[in-house]
Amino acid sequence: MLREIAFLTLVLSPSLLSAQQAVPDYKKWRLVCAKLPANRELKGTLPDKKLLPLPAFADFERVLDAYLRLEREGPLADAKAWVAKQPDPKLFFDFTRSWYAGKKIPFQPFAAKLVLPNDATAIIMGDLHGDVRSLLCTLDELNERKILDGFRFRESKYHFLFLGDFTDRGAYGTEVLYTLFCLKLANPDRVHFARGNHEDFHIVSRYGFLDELQAKYGQQANIAKVMRSYDLMPVVIYVGNGSDFLQMNHGGMEPGYNPRGLLAAGGSPRFQLLGKLNQKAYHEARAGWLGKDPAVLALAEQHFGDFTPEAPTTPRSIGFMWNDFTVFTDEPALGYERSLVFGAQPTRRILADASTDKLRVRAVVRAHQHVPELNPLMSRLVASDGIFRHWQENESTADAKKSVDALRRHLRPQQTRSIPDGSVWTFNVAPDSIYGARCRCDFVTVGMLKLAPAFKDWQMSVVRIQVF
Repeated sequence: MLREIAFLTLVLSPSLLSAQQAVPDYKKWRLVCAKLPANRELKGTLPDKKLLPLPAFADFERVLDAYLRLEREGPLADAKAWVAKQPDPKLFFDFTRSWYAGKKIPFQPFAAKLVLPNDATAIIMGDLHGDVRSLLCTLDELNERKILDGFRFRESKYHFLFLGDFTDRGAYGTEVLYTLFCLKLANPDRVHFARGNHEDFHIVSRYGFLDELQAKYGQQANIAKVMRSYDLMPVVIYVGNGSDFLQMNHGGMEPGYNPRGLLAAGGSPRFQLLGKLNQKAYHEARAGWLGKDPAVLALAEQHFGDFTPEAPTTPRSIGFMWNDFTVFTDEPALGYERSLVFGAQPTRRILADASTDKLRVRAVVRAHQHVPELNPLMSRLVASDGIFRHWQENESTADAKKSVDALRRHLRPQQTRSIPDGSVWTFNVAPDSIYGARCRCDFVTVGMLKLAPAFKDWQMSVVRIQVF
């Protein structure tokens, strides 16, 4: 009977069949990547072309094309999966044109909702930044645990969520994307990508990935097609069991977007265009939500606006991709360092406003807030085995300069952690990067989020994997 079902699935889903055929043998892919020197050894240079596991752009493009075809024929193409308005498929799936070159097509960022069974486990991973070594170490660990069989999940209860920033600042952005697309092709409904601030042409042209593509493949590289693959990734994914959700995204809060319509829509997955972001209107309608600090209110006046995104940072930055969070509860409610930094009080207000009596957005799971030094957050990420919960009850700004060893004794990180209402969780960056090396971090981390019928029973298990 199972064989008959499998046969019918293949007959009825030619895109799925072609996707499966595009996936290489994991062991062979792992073997050719093992020859690559670490980013720490390269120190900002690229490896010898003779070592490249994808010698020609066509080798990468086969998997890229399979990924684009899978998305073009999958849920994103279903008008019923979109709330309120579906983007024009002729533009949305036209990979020969781009929004960043002459504005030939519109920039159309969107949100997603993903409803999982109560017994599901969501595996979560933060920034990769061209670190294929750590990504493959993670997949090796999941294979050893019998969760994966090569690229494929063994059981339907598992989902994999990546929180963005796949390239830049590392030599192996191409290999990272190739590996991620292979995972997606092997598990079309169970691998999900949130779009980070580095999934943006204007950023990769400044921080290394564009140079990497050109150095590896020259004129062979279809850069526009690679960049357009990012437009198929939601800027935020609300993940839950139908009544309780976690906001999963790369950056931080976006007060201009109201997800209630998306969350209330039946079925899964569901998508919604961000449309106009009403940040200023949100702020003006909630007197006192940021407190009374004149400096905080001045920042809100300066940085909140009502706008329709024309690009990730034009005319203003999309908060889901860019914003950050304070570390301690006694910091200002709102700050600014390259982007807006939200404190505990306004974050919890936005989560409450996104919720209803029946649907609750409980917490935030994200990445993004990394620097190549042991500042207060990076120190806590290392001390907490790669996953840190902001606004710990027993911490304040007086603890800001504690060492990693002192923080580890103080925070006493557990392998399995509960998820308080209104909490924010930041995932560490992969260690074979400028961040990992300079912060003396030699391990990569994934979170295992285990759902349950009642939110109080949801748990985040931390899996720390040694890389160096």
